[in-house]
Amino acid sequence: MTRSAAPLTTTATPITHYENFPVASWLCPPRLRGAITAIYHFARTADDLADEGVATPQQRLTDLAAYRADLDAICLNPPARPGPRWPQVFAALQFAVQQYALPCHLLHDLVDAFVQDVEKTANGAHYANQEELGDYCRRSANPVGRLLLHLYGVTQPLALQQSDAICTALQLINFWQDLSVDIPRGRFYLPLDGCQQYGVDQSDVLARNQTPSATLLIASCASSARAEMENGMQLVHQLPGRIGWELRFVVQGGLRILDKMEALHFATLQTRPRLRWWDFPVILWRALWM
Repeated sequence: MTRSAAPLTTTATPITHYENFPVASWLCPPRLRGAITAIYHFARTADDLADEGVATPQQRLTDLAAYRADLDAICLNPPARPGPRWPQVFAALQFAVQQYALPCHLLHDLVDAFVQDVEKTANGAHYANQEELGDYCRRSANPVGRLLLHLYGVTQPLALQQSDAICTALQLINFWQDLSVDIPRGRFYLPLDGCQQYGVDQSDVLARNQTPSATLLIASCASSARAEMENGMQLVHQLPGRIGWELRFVVQGGLRILDKMEALHFATLQTRPRLRWWDFPVILWRALWM
């Protein structure tokens, strides 16, 4: 979900997951770091409920329903006390919701996406086309960008559209980067119409056989993600100060992952490309010249 393909920078709190999304980095104004960290931990904990451990699908859905009930509680006016299971998550999030009037429907969209992941994985269901994937990204990734823009007071329709394009691109990049990880977990994000167009046998994908057809499909998906990123990247020139620079690194981190996928000849059914320390000077140089 929120594991999008941008480089992780210095964080305000210890984070043990491998993440691509920058969280409360030193580029963010100190006054916003608490709210950004609260949003991150809300999304991260929900993602863990949906994806980590050995719980059954029904247990995951039950936990996510309880998680949503706690979200409902803190979004009431006046707010109610959430349950006892996730006090650190909801205490900080409740403060952020109250202090910055965070749009709670965006937080609910994130939970919706996690529920969808659990249900699709349990049913062995796949995405029919890019439109269905885009709808998933609308709830799994785009709310994060819109919440951050809300914190910075950015509400212009064009800026929101460009943010959505960047966040959708980051989510798609994460899908194509993580095929070797997601497929063994039962998560199949390659669109079925693309499989048909390129003659990709789903059994080969499930076995992680990097056939020429699969390579062509992944290359096409990566190209679409790059185009989506390019649709939104002008946003960096509209945002002043630190947020603009933060976004430059996010965009260039995602594009760098695409470069590394291409260097691997798009063999991501077998190998997961990752950002290494030597990628950061490249990202910095490109960010400076955007």
